[in-house]
Amino acid sequence: MGLIVPLALLPATAATAATRDAIAWTPCPEDPAVECGTLAVPIDWSRPSSGTFTVGVARRKATDPAARIGALVLGAGGPGGSGVDLAITSPRMLSPELLRRFDVIGLDARGTNRSHPVVCSTALLGQAPNPIFTSQADFDAALAYNERLRDDCRARTGPLFDHVDSLSTAADLDAFRAALGEERLSFWGGSYGTLLGQLYAERYPHRVRAFVLDSTMDHSLGTRAFMDTEAWGAQDAFNEFVAWCERDSGCLQHGHDVRAFWRDLLARADRGELSIPGQPGARLTAFTLISAAVGHFYDPANWQPFSQLLADLSAGEAPASPAADTAQEVAPNPFQIFCLDYRLPVRNYREYAGHLRRLARIAPDMRYSSLSISPIVSCLGQPGPIPNPQHRLKVRTDTPVLVANSLHDPATVHPWALGTSRQLGRSGRLLTYEGWGHITYGRGTCVTEAIDAYLISLTLPAPGTRCPAVPPAETRTFGAPVEPLPGTPGWSFPGPLG
Repeated sequence: MGLIVPLALLPATAATAATRDAIAWTPCPEDPAVECGTLAVPIDWSRPSSGTFTVGVARRKATDPAARIGALVLGAGGPGGSGVDLAITSPRMLSPELLRRFDVIGLDARGTNRSHPVVCSTALLGQAPNPIFTSQADFDAALAYNERLRDDCRARTGPLFDHVDSLSTAADLDAFRAALGEERLSFWGGSYGTLLGQLYAERYPHRVRAFVLDSTMDHSLGTRAFMDTEAWGAQDAFNEFVAWCERDSGCLQHGHDVRAFWRDLLARADRGELSIPGQPGARLTAFTLISAAVGHFYDPANWQPFSQLLADLSAGEAPASPAADTAQEVAPNPFQIFCLDYRLPVRNYREYAGHLRRLARIAPDMRYSSLSISPIVSCLGQPGPIPNPQHRLKVRTDTPVLVANSLHDPATVHPWALGTSRQLGRSGRLLTYEGWGHITYGRGTCVTEAIDAYLISLTLPAPGTRCPAVPPAETRTFGAPVEPLPGTPGWSFPGPLG
């Protein structure tokens, strides 16, 4: 386990690193109604004299200044999502009442987007090995590749490469708070953005007004628990898709044995008989096919397009996917954030193969879930100690933190929400949406109004509150995913690492 230096003992704390005039606000190019700026923060919060860099920040002021409550931080998922973009596009995501009552603010996590992104050779990123190993030689080759990639990214990115953990971003957020002159913050974080909220609430409890963890990470899990729960979530999501196909004629496989149809596609992929859409010479592996399934399961609105994709793949007529941009010498690679937040070691191929056998028992239809395997493979060989290793939460806030999660979330699974809520104890409250998909806000009036009431008036839902599932066509009156979904800009057919 790595050494965690208490922020209160650092030579300079986030609260003293910024003043109210530390940000020069200018209209954002994307929307002049929003202000954008940068804030200088230390590269290494434990040694602030070693150098600084700037993080990108944004602020959309409350539409009714007289009714303003304070600042509402939007924590983006990923890792690699943009909090600045969320602030800019917040009218498409948040209810009018939240926009009326709060200054909506966001910052880009260090190492991403406008905050000195981690960059790596595009050509080297394209050489990533198949994450499904069949021998110790494959395992060793992945270790060697990861070392080459880390060396390349570090050389191109500079010293920040080793300091892009979410614990450091939490310190950046507190510096942002101080620069805004806010005594306390309200927060909505989605997916990986919930880890930022957890760490901030743990280390700055007196700065917490109301924090929502929407589709939460569980930062206490080891390798086996992480892989098993992600595999369970993928299988659960597939089961829900099959159930929809059995009851809804909108599924092109309605009236057929969907599991048998799926098994046949996987077998054809294993034999090298399926092509990647738009790339006739490139074979579609079972891992890539399962990765595509998990991506579609982020939103039940994508069940029908996924059904169409399966039909097209079976017939050899799948449409082309967006081509990757290989013209640039370097490309962003925010996955280093995960490798500094989670230590999930696998010692050798024998141990890895044991994990795969167990995952196949847990998720017989989704045996190669990218969310189970890709994080493990991408961080193989990560030198220790890491700056933000897993631990059980110790949060003591005046207002309990609200944890909201779908019952059938393929990414941040409901068991993670249960685990996080148990760790929060009296400082937490769980709200369960009994439907499907990743991110609950906007999925019908029950869950959305509960989150709004909490953020505006600090009114918590009753213990054990469960919001009923809403048909896909009736969700997202407002509310937007914080990560690209199939069929939307930013998403492409999964590559070797999903």
